[in-house]
Amino acid sequence: MTEAPIKRESVSDQLFSLLRDRILSGALPAGEALTAERDLAAEFGVNRHAVREAVKRLQQARLVEVSQGGRTRVRDWRVSAGLDLAFDVAPGTAVFAGLQRDAMEMRACIGADAARLCAERCTPQQAGALVAAADAYGAIGADLAALDEADVALWRLIVVGSGNLAYLLAFNSLVGGTVSSGEVPPAHRTAELLDVEVRRRLARFVAAGDAGAAEQVAREMLTRTVTAMTRAAEQGQEVTP
Repeated sequence: MTEAPIKRESVSDQLFSLLRDRILSGALPAGEALTAERDLAAEFGVNRHAVREAVKRLQQARLVEVSQGGRTRVRDWRVSAGLDLAFDVAPGTAVFAGLQRDAMEMRACIGADAARLCAERCTPQQAGALVAAADAYGAIGADLAALDEADVALWRLIVVGSGNLAYLLAFNSLVGGTVSSGEVPPAHRTAELLDVEVRRRLARFVAAGDAGAAEQVAREMLTRTVTAMTRAAEQGQEVTP
C-alpha cells in the first residue's frame, strides 16, 4: 500500500506563512488589527493553540505588535523587519521579486569591504592560504560547478581573514541558501567564475597588504553578476534556474 506523503510543516507553520504573506502583500495593511484569535481559528479550521504559535512567530519576525491586554496590530514590515524575513519567503513571492539581484548587490558590497579588511588584518598564514587557493582555482578548468565550489572556499578565506564576524555570518547565509532568493543561474555567473586571473590579482593584493587595490578588484569582479542579472531583467529574461 502506498502511503500519502507526510506533511512535515506543522499547522502553526502553515498558518504563519499564510498570515505573513497577507502582511507582505498588503492584504493586512500596517496599523490594522490582526483578526481575532477565535476568528482565525474558525477561518482556518485549526485550534487556538496553533493560532497563538503562529502569531508568536509573526511577533518574533517583527511583523505584528502585541499590546498587553489589547489587540495585535500589523506593523510596517519595511520599517520593522530584518534580513531574516527573507530567509523563508518562497522564491517568486511578488514583493520579493528582486531579492535575488538585491542579494547579489549585498554580496558585492560585503565582499569588496571584506577584501579590504582582509588585506589590512589577515595573518601571513591566511594570506599564503589565499594565494594557494587562487593558484589552485586556475587548475580547475571550465567546470562551472567545481569553480563555484572553489570560489566559495576562496571567499571564505577572505571573509575569515577580514576578522569581521557579522560579514562571516552574512556570508554563511548567502552561500548556504538561507536567503530564499533561489540559486543564481550559472549563465549569469559564467564570466565571474571563469576569470582566473582576477582571483590571482586579488590574492596578491591581499598578501601585499594593498587594501585599496584589493577592494577595487573584488568589487569589479563581484558586480559582474549583478550587471548580468540586471541586463537579463531589462530584457525580460528569467532570473531563476
